[in-house]
Amino acid sequence: MNALIVGAGEMGRWFGGTISASIAYADFDDDTAAAAARETGGRVVSPATDETFDIVCLAVPMTDIGSAIERHADRATNALVDVAGVMEPAVRTMRAVGPDRERLSLHPLFAGCHAPGRIAVVADQPGPITDFLRAELTEAGNELFETTPEEHDRAMTTVQARAHAAILAFGLASEPVREEFHTPVSAELTALLERITDGTPRVYADIQGAFAGADDIAAAARRIARADDDAFETLYRNAR
Repeated sequence: MNALIVGAGEMGRWFGGTISASIAYADFDDDTAAAAARETGGRVVSPATDETFDIVCLAVPMTDIGSAIERHADRATNALVDVAGVMEPAVRTMRAVGPDRERLSLHPLFAGCHAPGRIAVVADQPGPITDFLRAELTEAGNELFETTPEEHDRAMTTVQARAHAAILAFGLASEPVREEFHTPVSAELTALLERITDGTPRVYADIQGAFAGADDIAAAARRIARADDDAFETLYRNAR
């Protein structure tokens, strides 16, 4: 079995290093593709290749997923897979351009360096190859759970966009304090801030663009700031 992974970044490498297949990477950055190939024992092909593969996996930024599927779907003889992290546009486009192919949308809810972990799965058109991929991911220690594109994207507004916005807002509003002053709550928030600011800004910007959580956090903060004692108590209980 052979697979083309379009996008040789962190999640493309994670997918290529997890499944049992002959892997080829296509990326507009030749050095990135070469590094992924060395890391996972794959090879590099041009993004314009006319080769075909049993599996084509799209591991591109959220903003590019629709156009990437349209551009590369005809290279898949059997299965289309994506790991972009936004499911409605990915599944919709795979249905449109690959109606006769197996289709699987995966969202690993972790960074590649923290694998294994939980993976949200939409098996839009399952078959033997996508069943094999799911078994491989499970065998690697991941916990797979079924969802729908709509449920997934709605959940990501809370668990990604709103959560990230709240943590980044804390970082922007904070001032440095001596370690001795930290409470358990502030220490946890600071650790979360350090974790997400150790990543790639573009990834977090794409999440805000796709799921739009920052306005909700800002509105909630304004309600807290303007609340009198009684209103604050109500907000506190509603938050619980």
